[in-house]
Amino acid sequence: MTLKEIAALAGVSASTVSRVINHPGSKAAGREVENKIWQIIRENGYIPNPHARSLKQTTAHTDGNGLAKTIGCILARTHTADPFFSKISRGIEKEALRCGYTVKYIYSYQDIQNPDIREAIRQTKVEGAAILGRPDSRTRSFLKENYSRVIYTGLNNIDAEFDQITCNAYLASKTAVSYLAELGHMHIAYLGERKNEIRYRGYWDAISQLALPLNRELIIDTPLSTQGGYLATKKLLASQKRVTALFCANDLTAIGAMQAAMEVGRTVPGSLSVIGIDDIETSQYTTPMLTTIHIPMEDLGIMTAKVLIDRIETGKRIPMKVELPFRLMKRESCAPPARIQS
Repeated sequence: MTLKEIAALAGVSASTVSRVINHPGSKAAGREVENKIWQIIRENGYIPNPHARSLKQTTAHTDGNGLAKTIGCILARTHTADPFFSKISRGIEKEALRCGYTVKYIYSYQDIQNPDIREAIRQTKVEGAAILGRPDSRTRSFLKENYSRVIYTGLNNIDAEFDQITCNAYLASKTAVSYLAELGHMHIAYLGERKNEIRYRGYWDAISQLALPLNRELIIDTPLSTQGGYLATKKLLASQKRVTALFCANDLTAIGAMQAAMEVGRTVPGSLSVIGIDDIETSQYTTPMLTTIHIPMEDLGIMTAKVLIDRIETGKRIPMKVELPFRLMKRESCAPPARIQS
C-alpha cells in the first residue's frame, strides 16, 4: 500500500496523511479523520522508510517466514475511545511505524472477555504486546500465557514481572491537592475510584500531611468518566457538605463535575475550584479551561514501543521500570476560596 492509496481510502490528501503520521501534534486533520488514517495503516500493515522519513512503502522488519513483525495492544481497563489511552496508543503506533513494525491488533478489556476473540489472540502470532492500563489478575495471566514479551504502561505501578513505563500518579495527585491548598482551600473533595488506586492514596496522604480537614463524606467513589464525575458532583453538592474544591482523578471526571456544578449554580472557579489529571486535549476547550496535571501520554506510548521493540530485537529479559515526569498546568478552573460567594 502507498501513501496515495491511504489518502484515497481516508478521503484526504497525501500531504495530510504525511503530516498525521510524521507530525501528530500539527492538527493536520480532525480527530475522526486522524483515527481513520491510523486504522487504515493498522489494517494494511503500512510501513514507511524510517531513515528517509518519507512515506514511500519499504520492506518492513520481518520474521523468519518473511512476514512483517507486528505488535499487539491491549486496553486492559477501558475501550478504544478513551482519550487518555488513545493518545498513548497513538504514540506506540508512531514509534512502531518509525522502527518498521506495525500495531495490528488492538483489543479492549471488553473484547478479551469474548471467547472467540480470546481464541483469535491465541492463534495470532505477534512479536510482543503492550498493556495499556492496569490489568486484573485474570487478564494478566492470560496475557502472560499468550504473549512472549509483554510491557505495561499506565499511572499505577503493578506487581508483575513486566517492563513498566509509568508516570507517577501518586506524586501528581499530591501536587494537585497541594496546589489547591496553596490557593487557600481546606475543604477538598476527591472524585474517582478508590480500590487499588494510587491517585486516591496520593489525595489521602496529601490531605493528612498538609493537616487539612479529612472529611470522609467528601470522598466519592465513582467511575473515571464524564458521567461518573457529573453524578458524583450532583450527589456531593446535594449533601450540602462544605466543599470549596474538587480533586478529580482524571480530566473526564473533572469535565463532568464542572457541568454538574454549574447546573446547580456553583460557578467554576467563582464558588468551586476543580482540578483534574491527564491534560487530555478537551481540557483546553472547556469553559473555564481546566486546570490539570499534564501526563505525557504520547511520550508514554513512544517509550513503551521503544522498550518493547528493544526486547524483541535484543532478547533482553530483565524487567525494567521507566518513569516519565508530569507537570502542573495552571489554567482557569482554580482560584482562591476568598472568591467563594456561597
